Amino acid sequence: MPDYRRNRVPGGTFFFTVTLLERKATTLVTQIDTLPEAVRAVATRHPFHIDAWVVLPAYMHAVWTLRPGDVDYSGCWRAIKIAFAKNLPKTECISAVCSARDERGIWQRRFWEHTIRDERDYAVHLDYVHINPVKHGLVSRVQD
Repeated sequence: MPDYRRNRVPGGTFFFTVTLLERKATTLVTQIDTLPEAVRAVATRHPFHIDAWVVLPAYMHAVWTLRPGDVDYSGCWRAIKIAFAKNLPKTECISAVCSARDERGIWQRRFWEHTIRDERDYAVHLDYVHINPVKHGLVSRVQD
């Protein structure tokens, strides 16, 4: 298994972008009830604080703060992706690579993470989460 370069700050705050494999899919909003169930199930076993989260049709952004001493955000994301996928009907096209690895073909394998460095960086990333649906024309105002 590859060892991706991740900044592991115990109890740190992180910004994430997690994306579906098919960038034109709308699975995250058409199956919107499935995602909170998956997150709750994982957070029950491995608690983290959700500072901000926005779900768009094919990707999501989140800001999490981990418990003191915790560095395993990758394990949380893996578990959320698996729990979400298990609750979906098997209708996606599966590539030979996904099939060989026994993957569903719903999520991109990796995710993007950024370690929040200070209060200004935190504010910038919270603003980014809040403005993203407006930026993509999904709502007209942040409060929507």
